[in-house]
Amino acid sequence: MPDLLVRLYDLPEVPPSPALAAEGIVVRRAIPPERHAVTAWITATFGVPPWVSECETAFSSLPVTVWIATRGETLLGFACHDATARGFFGPTAVAEAERGKGIGEALLFATLRGMREAGYAYAIIGGVGPVDFYRKHLDVLVIPGSDPGIYRGMLRG
Repeated sequence: MPDLLVRLYDLPEVPPSPALAAEGIVVRRAIPPERHAVTAWITATFGVPPWVSECETAFSSLPVTVWIATRGETLLGFACHDATARGFFGPTAVAEAERGKGIGEALLFATLRGMREAGYAYAIIGGVGPVDFYRKHLDVLVIPGSDPGIYRGMLRG
């Protein structure tokens, strides 16, 4: 899974989605007291311990570098940056039953705008699985020789 490079200074302006608003879905930056709820949800929904570790790291920053999508009190998805390395976007995921509604796109752009506002000119999307998703929404460049990249030799157990 390669890394992708994104120019943050050329991000397309994506207006808030009326469809998400009509469903009561809000995308916003998380706050520190939500750490336990978000990390428990990641564990229960996806069972990917490295994502929990990365999310915990992103919650340790101020401002927090975690964005969440919610409907009322229900968490639907999340996205992080600066969790594995500075300038890295991810991890990110949306609950399976909520996919296809534009939540992933909204989280992606909210997080990348947050990175741009923090002073980054570029973002690295690390260890990308769904390359086509990112190509659909962004002008991305596959970084040659980036597989496995920063995750080479990572302990998984």
